[in-house]
Amino acid sequence: MGTAIAVKGLTKVFNGLVAVDHIYFKVKKGTIFGFLGPNGAGKTTTLRMLSTVLKPTVGTAEVGGYDVVRDDLKVRKIIGVLPEDVGVYDRLTPVETLIFQGKLYNLSSEKLKERINELLEVMGLREQRNMKVGKFSKGMKQKVALMRALLHDPEILFLDEPTSGLDVMSAREIRDIIVKNASQGKTVVISTHNMWEVEKICKYVAIIHKGKILIEGKKEEIEKVTKQKDFEEVFVKLVKEETNFGNFSY
Repeated sequence: MGTAIAVKGLTKVFNGLVAVDHIYFKVKKGTIFGFLGPNGAGKTTTLRMLSTVLKPTVGTAEVGGYDVVRDDLKVRKIIGVLPEDVGVYDRLTPVETLIFQGKLYNLSSEKLKERINELLEVMGLREQRNMKVGKFSKGMKQKVALMRALLHDPEILFLDEPTSGLDVMSAREIRDIIVKNASQGKTVVISTHNMWEVEKICKYVAIIHKGKILIEGKKEEIEKVTKQKDFEEVFVKLVKEETNFGNFSY
């Protein structure tokens, strides 16, 4: 199992404010990696740098073997992104949304039709395929945004708070889809502050606080190193005490 993402000294400064401070971590191919931290910790900024939306102030990152600055166009071809603000167009239907996205990725008409039908089935939105997205619930809009991220069959997914604010059933469906994609060999990075979600589906975790990674590695090993019995206790201990265990081999 190789490395899908390698981050070295990644830093982002906004008008003198250090949002992300010289972080290091790796993500193995085909795994679900939880990027965990309180609001304002630097999670979203990090994902935006990895998805080439923001340029780092200092440091480097490789996604799928491509440098996020020098090879930004190559990175964009192999990633799918679910932003914190899903940004779906209320006046479009799910099908229209996906057709528009498919054209951006130059998918053939045949391939696009195949992927749209497949994703509508997976997301349970076949009956709503021609409804305006503006009439959808938050959970349904999240599904449309996730379909958009998955449409071109990317090898790496960046999902920013994928289940935030969703009802129990919608959140569970989204988690099931994430797990299924990882089982198919995709690498998934989830930014979240939901400890239960990390406990449930993530194998590897990085905890970030005030722009710094406090610990990173295999979930079970983090619990062992921090001498805590569950991941909520790990999180509270590290963030409250600002204890920095750093990175360790996994």
